[in-house]
Amino acid sequence: MVSQKVVIKNPTGLHLRPAGILCKEAMQFKSRITFQFRDSTANAKSVLSVLGACIKSGDEVEFFCEGEDEELALKTIIAAIESGLGE
Repeated sequence: MVSQKVVIKNPTGLHLRPAGILCKEAMQFKSRITFQFRDSTANAKSVLSVLGACIKSGDEVEFFCEGEDEELALKTIIAAIESGLGE
């Protein structure tokens, strides 16, 4: 399992459009991809889980990837978030 923390840069946080892009990126991989924010853990492949976490701009989130393509999955997810998830 690999993990990395990242700060959400989107000015409006992870609302529906960036949450959808995040899930689309995560679903490309076979690995289990979750993230931890505050005291909860959520599935990065579920739009409802991402939206339910109520992540705002400036929040720090830790992503965990576990599986056969975990390294590439983590690298791709972090790159997508750092590029602003389409915003």
